Order: sequence, then structure tokens, then C-alpha cells
Amino acid sequence: MLSPAKVTPGRARQARGDSAREAILLAAERVFARTGFSGATTAAIAEAAGLPKANVHYHFGSKHELYREVLARTLHDWLVPLDGLAPEAEPRAALETYIRAKMAMSAARPDASRVYANELLHGAPVLGELLRTELRAMLRRKAKVIDAWVAAGRMAPVDSTHLFFTIWAATQTYADFDVQMRAVLGRQKLTAADHKRATDHVVALVLRGCGLV
Repeated sequence: MLSPAKVTPGRARQARGDSAREAILLAAERVFARTGFSGATTAAIAEAAGLPKANVHYHFGSKHELYREVLARTLHDWLVPLDGLAPEAEPRAALETYIRAKMAMSAARPDASRVYANELLHGAPVLGELLRTELRAMLRRKAKVIDAWVAAGRMAPVDSTHLFFTIWAATQTYADFDVQMRAVLGRQKLTAADHKRATDHVVALVLRGCGLV
């Protein structure tokens, strides 16, 4: 059984070979997204990265460790933009910046989002403990910021916890279910214009719901 991931990425020899390490992580996102954990091999990941298989084992030790690192890095990168939701921040600007950051990540690294989604669909065997501890604690801290803004009359009353669920669902769907959107829009690939249109829509929808436009 895979062991739980930690939210801080970069445990495995991060100080060395950063360019090779980054290439392996991006290749692993692609391979895990397409084949799942069981179907992925370190040989396929090495080939996708354009590196010898030995490099994968040097940087990560095993497929299990690499999978945990992909998940931890994805969640870490999603949580960093939450730093902008601070009590002293202006609610409209803070929420818009956060949403745009999440949408940008869905456009730039859709495979990372798909690996994360697949992990959750399988019951989060690696991420479960982290979700129940670190992510829960982070969400509670940020929900308190939203609640304080509401109490101060700085935005409309909303359910702060479900506001985050809504933002996560609305932003990550453009990576996880892009095949559905491409089919409906008649696209082989979502374009930069499609992503801009989607981002502007999600931003406007959330801000209106929060009484910030």
C-alpha cells in the first residue's frame, strides 16, 4: 500500500539535478495521467522525460516515491496562491487573483490536475491523511478570513467552506474534463482564447456571487 504524501514537495535529492528532476516530474504527470499508477512504469516515465531510467531512480528511488511527489507538488502549488487571502487584503482583488492562478495552473499543467483527480476517485490512498489534516487546517484558516470579510460587510454573506469547494470544482474542471469541453466546443485543443474566456467567466461568476462587482 502506498504511504501518505506530505504537502511539502522536493524531499528526494532536490538540491541536485534540478533540471533533470523537473523533466522527470513533468513526464510523470503525463504518464500517470494517461495510464494511472498501476499502468505507469519508470521506463515509460524516463522515455517521456528523455532521460535514462537510472536517472528516475536516482532522483526518486521508486515509482511509489515519484507518484507521491507528483501529488504533493500539485497540492502544494495549488495552495500557495491561497496566501493572498489574508485578513488585510482587499476581498475582490484577493479572490480574483486566486481564481486566475488556479485557472492558469489548469491550463499550464492539466495532467497534474488529472493525476490528483484520479487519486481522489480511487479513495485518496496516498493523499487521504494529508487532506484530513493539512488541507483541512488550511481551509479552516482561509474560511475564517472569508467569514471576517463577511462580518465586516466587505462582501456578501456566503458559505465560506463551500465557496472554496466551488472555486476548486470550477477551476479544475478545465483540466480534468477538457475532453468534454473540447467536444462541445468543437476543438481539438482548448485555445488561449478559450482559457481566457473561461477564466473571465469563472472570476465574474464568483465575484458576483460574493457581491464584489
